[in-house]
Amino acid sequence: MKKKLAAAALSLVLLTGCNPARQPVLPLSEEPQSSGPEIAYVPLDDRPDNVERVVYLAESLGYRLAMPEISDYRTALDGQPKNYDSLQCGNPWSLLTWVLDQEAAGCDRYILSLDQLHSGGLVSSRCVTDDEIPIPGGGTTSSSGLLDHLLSTLAEDPDNTVWLLDSVMRLAPTVGYEGGTLEDYNALRAYGAAERPALSLSEPDAEDVCALYHLGCDGQTLHAAEFGLTEEQVSAYLTARSRKLSLSERVLHTVQRGGYEQFRVLIGIDDSSEAESIQKNEIAYLRSQLREGDALLSGVDDLAFKAVAKLYLEETGWSGADVSVEYFGGTELQPACAYDYQPLKTIVAEHLAFFGLTETRPEAAQLRVLVLTQPADAAQKDTYIHALVSQLKGGAAQIPTILIDAGNGTYGTAFHEALTKETELGRLLSYAGFLDMAIVTGTALSHGVARYAFLHTGAQTDATERAFLRTLADSILKDFCYKHVVREDLLAYIRQELGGDPNNFWLPEIDRNAVLTRLEQGMENSTRSVLNNLEHSRWIASLPPAAEWSLRDWPSLELTGYRFPWDRAFEIGMDILMSPLEPVS
Repeated sequence: MKKKLAAAALSLVLLTGCNPARQPVLPLSEEPQSSGPEIAYVPLDDRPDNVERVVYLAESLGYRLAMPEISDYRTALDGQPKNYDSLQCGNPWSLLTWVLDQEAAGCDRYILSLDQLHSGGLVSSRCVTDDEIPIPGGGTTSSSGLLDHLLSTLAEDPDNTVWLLDSVMRLAPTVGYEGGTLEDYNALRAYGAAERPALSLSEPDAEDVCALYHLGCDGQTLHAAEFGLTEEQVSAYLTARSRKLSLSERVLHTVQRGGYEQFRVLIGIDDSSEAESIQKNEIAYLRSQLREGDALLSGVDDLAFKAVAKLYLEETGWSGADVSVEYFGGTELQPACAYDYQPLKTIVAEHLAFFGLTETRPEAAQLRVLVLTQPADAAQKDTYIHALVSQLKGGAAQIPTILIDAGNGTYGTAFHEALTKETELGRLLSYAGFLDMAIVTGTALSHGVARYAFLHTGAQTDATERAFLRTLADSILKDFCYKHVVREDLLAYIRQELGGDPNNFWLPEIDRNAVLTRLEQGMENSTRSVLNNLEHSRWIASLPPAAEWSLRDWPSLELTGYRFPWDRAFEIGMDILMSPLEPVS
């Protein structure tokens, strides 16, 4: 179990090429596995960004990832089958036991999602209002006591390296969980986004932050009815926020003591707002409690990516790199979407600092980041696309490149079509554009910087290279083909032909096999050109000074094992199979 990769939950990724002469793909049972150091990992939940994509990244760096049983960290939306027939969220007590088992077995690397360990997952952490944790077989313990015991036990071994992943609660709970409706979400988000007074104390604590939750910027009480809420709804919302903030404070105060130097705390800001919202004082307070080596950054679903990458960088003595950042679109000085709390350029700069990257001129850079923003002038969309694509062709293609699509859907499919027709997608170090804009920066940079560092310091094997190819292909295919093409078709199909809700296939219950068949057919059609591009691409296999610059041909790819992890259309999982890699010439 310690070394199990939860294969039933993830099924590692496949791709279907259209080259008639392609090599036969390998079944997953024959995949080479990493034989390097092991990381014990407790995921935030069971979505692909928190499970299989973390596996890919870890294995691409030579690590092995151990995870608990999926039923101990899975989230079920309303009406869906529960874990152990009773739990709608993860099982903190079982997860505690699992982590302690890894410690007893000699593990010394940990990446632990605190929202999972104290609340049963990200979604549940937005709703829980008390400190009790059920114990299987009867009885309860406290979430605070559980965390105290876990941290103190792991601190007893000075050889342990422990990354603790935490989050600043987003502005409203999840629709479709514990009865939450879209109307509830919109009302609570408006309440949370209302401006609050700033903390005026020189040394505040969590209680001081919570004392301002119910006040507007004028110091007067925000009345629930003004937001279409009841007092009970507001009370539950604020109680859940205060509980979560208090638990974060408890962890930060714990690691400030002697004996926790090998611990790192990485906090992500969940869906937010540019407004001076209820998060403002929480963020300021938590930031004030961070030690050197800790960080608070935008994005939550990319936390594990950032932790794996930073763990590798620190273990290999990473000394940083000079990087150029070029924006195309003209809106980098504003948030990439309505759920970011800072301008895109600021968020990029904070992530560069976290990974030890120094921004420089393009001609002096060892590594570059290209970012497509939302268009400042809608009439110039094609110009922005052409300018960026030209940087991925010819001599410019020799520079290792991280590509970020922060256009938030404003370019439709035009950008992806241009990239597919005119560039070698497989030569990128990393790409991100799928899911929320708040996480694209952290996702792209964590994968890209990790790959760049690995090419300088890592021992490449078939297992590391195949894992790298999977994570790049997964990012590109889901964004180019699913998000902007297939998902749009599925949304209309589920609503109009099945009479269902794309956000939950169980309420009302619909023909899920029909939805899966529609997904498979849509992906088969939409992925052909992208798969063809990848299969005719070359990937960067080595860089100076570790070796001479070299490229290797991509293998044939095949996609299978499509699934909807939360039985909703928002995201998908899939398996990627590939043919054997060609020998290094």
